[in-house]
This record gives sequence, structure tokens and C-alpha cells, in this order.
Amino acid sequence: MRFLLVLAPLLGATVTTAAPSKDAAMILQDLQKQVEAELQETHQAPAPGRHGGNTCTLANAAIRRDWYCGPLLLFHFLLSPGERKEYIRAVKCLWTSPSVDPAFSAAQNHFDDYVAVHMNQTNFIHGTANFLTWHRYLIYIWEQTLRSQCGYKGYLPYWNWFKHQTDLTKSPVFDGTDTSLGGDGEFLAHNGSVVGAGRIWLPPGNGGGCVKSGPFVQFTINIGPVQPAMQGYTPVFTDVKHRNPRCQRRDLTTAASVSTFTAANLLNVTVGAASATIGTFQDELQGSLGTLRLHGAGHYAMGGDGSDVFTSLNDPAFYLHHAMIDRLYWIWQVLHPAEAGKVNGTVTFRNNPPSRPGTVDDLLEMGGLGPAVPIRDVLDTLGGTPLCYVYR
Repeated sequence: MRFLLVLAPLLGATVTTAAPSKDAAMILQDLQKQVEAELQETHQAPAPGRHGGNTCTLANAAIRRDWYCGPLLLFHFLLSPGERKEYIRAVKCLWTSPSVDPAFSAAQNHFDDYVAVHMNQTNFIHGTANFLTWHRYLIYIWEQTLRSQCGYKGYLPYWNWFKHQTDLTKSPVFDGTDTSLGGDGEFLAHNGSVVGAGRIWLPPGNGGGCVKSGPFVQFTINIGPVQPAMQGYTPVFTDVKHRNPRCQRRDLTTAASVSTFTAANLLNVTVGAASATIGTFQDELQGSLGTLRLHGAGHYAMGGDGSDVFTSLNDPAFYLHHAMIDRLYWIWQVLHPAEAGKVNGTVTFRNNPPSRPGTVDDLLEMGGLGPAVPIRDVLDTLGGTPLCYVYR
């Protein structure tokens, strides 16, 4: 195995010089309070509708909540075990629903359709001007499909990274109970994961094989892998026409979560130096070559199928991870209104090959999942047509 850069010094780098006096979870609560206070001042009445007739207000907006269910259950912003089971039931419903696009011949069900659409567009929705808005719209369509097609009454939960960073098996997202999204994989000896454009090595966790517990152990995934980070997990097909039925694999590792899901990184991206512009915010959230940062760390903390940039949607936790990404984007937008309506970057992955700058008029294409909309239509989660939601 080749030697790569040591993880901790890379991921620990931050522009914040003084150690925060609170842990990341408490800081996130403080940021939430600031955002809610700001919205109370600015969004009591509907924002002017881009298409006319916007009726979205704080009073009728959907509320996306934390998957966590713990000692604070009395607070309404946490999901109950029953609500979590309902979400799981709805996800299983998509696994038994037919694929909607015959072009995706590898897709065996509607769950696979989402994997296929993301896989087809990977190089045009990462390291691009539309990264944040494309994924925002994707998880919105996922949420609405669960509601309209599978009878789900709730809204998309999020995975709060800033809890259980030191032991992901204790997280209610990954603890393997019937109210989780599955536990770790079976132990499978491997040499860890190579990430950050091949510049960072993450040590292996205690999994690596098929997910061994939780509601999804019997389910088959069909597309990919294309570019798995985990060594020993061999890429198979690079298109959506060839089916590769297999179990979902996971290798929970704290190497990324402990180093990245920190108070310093949270402050930097929301109110620190990296929050100054949409460009610096987006770059810090996504990470540059040779770094993980918050977006990458979530994927690589899951390991296995969740670490494949093309087909990470094979892990059901993808949607909760990207809801947390969207939550930070939402927080940042409310706290930085002058930058909130802007985009930055080009229309190809890190401008390779060189391409034009992205604009708010660029369409967010979703294949057969939903209608294409311009970026400007999803910049405000309270803008109506289509979005009307907040986080709590």
C-alpha cells in the first residue's frame, strides 16, 4: 500500500485561531436560534413570488427535523421512534416501486432511479456552481415522492453530524436498530480508504462488508460501484445500463468525523472567514483537492457504498447527510442575505474541462425524477414554487 498524507493535520487546518468555548452541537443550537430570530423579522409575510401567488410563510412551512431521538425527546424538533419507522417504511416503498425511466436499464425500482440520475450527472453537479442547489432540489423531490407515492406524512430528516462523532455506531442513524438506517457492515479486512483526490488515507473501521443489522439488511442495490473509496471494493460498471445486484456495504469510521465535525470548522463555514462569500462558503463546505471538509467527511464516515461519489445514493443515509448539508446552506443564507442569491463556479467539475460560469438561470435537470427548474427557483427555501420549508 502506498503511503499518503497523514489525516489529522490536513483535516485539522482551519482559519479559526482560538479554540471555541462550546462544542459543535451547542454552537449549532446557537446558530439555529439566530436564524429563527432573523426569519421572524423578515419572513412573517410571504416573500414576493417569482411566479406570483406565493403563500409560503413561517407559519405554514414544512419543518425538517433531526433524526436523533434521545433525552430531549420532549422537544418537538426531534423525531419519535414511530416517525422514524414511518420514514423507513416509505423508503422501503420506493424499493418496491417500479423504475420510471426505461433508459436506466440497470434500475430495478424507483430507489435505483435516484442513483442513476445522480450517477449520470456526477461530473456536472460537484465542484460546480450548482452543487448546493442541485442537491437541494434532488432531496426535495425525494421528500415529495415519499409523501405523494408512499403515503409518508412527515418531511425529510437530517443527520446531525455534530453528535456521536467519536462513535458512529452510537448514532441513531447508524446504531443498527429497527429505527435506524442500518448499522455497520460485517467485518471485512481491507486497507482503508483513499480519498481527497488520492491524497488522504483513512484507516479501516470495523466493517467493510454487507450491512449486518437494521431495516435494510435484506435489500439489494443494483447500480455501481463506479469509484468507491474503500480499497478492495472494485469498480464494476460506469453506466446505468448494466445491473450489478449486491448487498449494501458500509464501513463506519470516525477518522473523518472526529477530525472534521468540529466546532472550529462549523464556525468557519457559517460565520467565520470561509462564510464571507458564496465562493468561499461552497469551497469550504465541499473541500478542495487533498481535503475532506464537511461534505466529504460525511460520505467517508459512512464508507462502503456511501463513499462512492457517483453512486453514494445506494446508502439510504445519503439523503439525511445531504439534508444536513442543506441545513448549513440554509443557515448560511439567512445569516448572509447579500450573498444568499448568488452562485459561484463553472458547469464542470472544478472547471475540468474548462467551461462557462454557472448562472442562476441554469436548469437543474432531474431526469425522470421531476421537472427541471432554474437555480433561482430553489435559492430560497421559503420562496414557494416549489420550496416551502425550514429546519429545526
